[in-house]
Amino acid sequence: MTPAAPARQDSFRPVLGAVVVGALVLLAAAGVRSWQDLAEARARAAGLEQEIAEAEGRIGQLEGRIERLKSDPSTLERLAREELGLVRPGDVVIVLPPEDAPPRR
Repeated sequence: MTPAAPARQDSFRPVLGAVVVGALVLLAAAGVRSWQDLAEARARAAGLEQEIAEAEGRIGQLEGRIERLKSDPSTLERLAREELGLVRPGDVVIVLPPEDAPPRR
């Protein structure tokens, strides 16, 4: 009888080890990328929260201005004079020439 060739069981171990190491490397790379994506999302969320807070502050200022315009006649008069150039009857108006106008001779 001829002796049977011994079975080579250790030839599968390096392949299995390489597959396991490769899978671990892929999982580690995916984990790092996921962590980076999460950090970017958190930074974006913080930026958006700051923008919301700033917008709410501007809204509060505008609501205060609206309320002053509705209830305070002196504020309304001041804005009419400054922004629209309106005057009351009897006010003396002095008109100065524009600064870029050539001097008169």
